[in-house]
Amino acid sequence: MRGLFLFDYGVRTFLKNMQKMIELNELSVKSLLLEMRFNGQTLSSGTGFVAKMGSEYYLVTNRHNVTGRHQETGALLSPTKGIPNQVAVLHNVEGKLGSWEWRVESLYENDEPSWYEHPSFGPKTDIVCLKLTDLNGVQLFAYDLFQDGPGFLIGPAETVSVIGFPFGLSGGGGLGIWATGFIATEPQVDFKDLPLFLIDCRSRPGQSGSPVVISKNGGAVAYQNGSVSVGSEPQNELLGIYSGRINTQSDLGMVWKVSAIRELVLNASEMKS
Repeated sequence: MRGLFLFDYGVRTFLKNMQKMIELNELSVKSLLLEMRFNGQTLSSGTGFVAKMGSEYYLVTNRHNVTGRHQETGALLSPTKGIPNQVAVLHNVEGKLGSWEWRVESLYENDEPSWYEHPSFGPKTDIVCLKLTDLNGVQLFAYDLFQDGPGFLIGPAETVSVIGFPFGLSGGGGLGIWATGFIATEPQVDFKDLPLFLIDCRSRPGQSGSPVVISKNGGAVAYQNGSVSVGSEPQNELLGIYSGRINTQSDLGMVWKVSAIRELVLNASEMKS
């Protein structure tokens, strides 16, 4: 795993060293453009991100991206009617901030899915993880799901960001595009008895699988433990993964909670060992 390092130390140091050349938000490089492919033919695009568990790294994205089917109806999503057997990931190149390379991961092994689903809810949750295998020369900027975040005090109307690739577009190279929205339901309460909450955000195809984050750039910040801080340093917290709108007539979108992603990745790691 040469060249791989934990985000909280590695990416901050790396970006500080590059400040004279380019100014980037650390979260812009953590979202990864995906192409779902069948034998090399692109069927659709989406978004994913990397989660770290021990010494292993997992790609996290939506289940409907890898199945090629609508999560609820099962209808084929690609106009070609194809079902993907590969996912191509546009990775950051090791030691070269601002350079990207495609790496292709297989979605099936011996005709069985290579991805992992949630241990309790299974296919009801629109999230999966896939152990990454082709990482030589790749720089990983991973979310550490098991390191406590700032613990922001959040609720309805809180501003959030969905960082992904609408219509397969990027913010330049392989940088994610930030879409702004607002928490629309009580995030501590499960929507439809699933680990979900809703946001109000004008999202588009291609953003499925995007991390949903709160990014604070200073000022007064309130925390769940009742404390308040005032400062100028940016703070970020991953809230979950975006999986699309509740229907085509609404801007309300679904976010699977970070707690469900933790359970998913932990279970995948235990099944591998």
